[in-house]
Amino acid sequence: MAEVSKLNHPWLIAVWPGMGHVALNAGIYLLSKLGMSAVAEFEAGDLFDVDQIEVKDGLILPVRKPRNRFFVWHDPAKRHDLVVFLGEAQPPLGRFAFCRQVIAFARELGVERVFTFAAMATRMAPKDRSRVFGAATDAQGVAELRGLDLELIEGGQIGGLNGVLLAAAAQAGLRGTCLLGEMPHVFAQAPFPRASLVILEQFSALSGVRIDLEELEEQARLVEDQLSELLARVTEQFNPTSGSEDEPSEGDEPSESPDYQTSEPPEEPANSAEREQIEELFRLAATDRSKAFELKRELDRLGWFKQYEDRFLDLFKKPS
Repeated sequence: MAEVSKLNHPWLIAVWPGMGHVALNAGIYLLSKLGMSAVAEFEAGDLFDVDQIEVKDGLILPVRKPRNRFFVWHDPAKRHDLVVFLGEAQPPLGRFAFCRQVIAFARELGVERVFTFAAMATRMAPKDRSRVFGAATDAQGVAELRGLDLELIEGGQIGGLNGVLLAAAAQAGLRGTCLLGEMPHVFAQAPFPRASLVILEQFSALSGVRIDLEELEEQARLVEDQLSELLARVTEQFNPTSGSEDEPSEGDEPSESPDYQTSEPPEEPANSAEREQIEELFRLAATDRSKAFELKRELDRLGWFKQYEDRFLDLFKKPS
């Protein structure tokens, strides 16, 4: 861990990959639009095992365990500095122990409150207005949520570290809140930026932090149009009969990975124009971090984000 200068009444936001890229994209949008800087990396030790290896052109690539980074934003209004914890994956075992270590470091930074973001998959249509669901670790937090335009989770579970981290926070005497953005369950594996957008709207209302959401709004409209068109085509082609559907699921509990994958790993960009476009966006984002989300959007569209993840997050390294 690196040493971090004293923060002013900081709040922690923790995000991991999950359904619809909802939490991860909300966290990365904050990094981009607030110009956050990486300040520390959390070593998870043996909590992460290796269950597969990557092969390229017959060569087995070196083992790479998921990384966990902390990023900081200093609030010019002197209300609450923000700390974003971005984890590349959730450990399969020892999750509560992992979360307790994250919270222990957060307390060293002076963190006073913890937020997690997640997805709530329901039967909504792509162009329906996404709702935000919420839960908190204390009565004061619940009262705050009641005052916002969202729905309290009346029962059920929040899957994965989005919930477990808040349990660890409460045990350590920190207040915690989970905000879940609604998304269509039929597109659970596709990015759904509207859910990220409504989460950030509610977080902005809670924290008083002003966030320029115009770019995320534009992306949300584009994706909704695309998914609505796709759903209409599929419905027209197959005309499925109505039947029982899964109940809404809360959180971002990942599905179990297969023991091996027969599909080839994502290919390197083959189109020279697309490659150059990505390189140009990297150059722009290196000098203007507000351009980073545009880069993330293009990497998602092309299916290349995992290939470029380390390089992308290195854009937020603190200047030497």
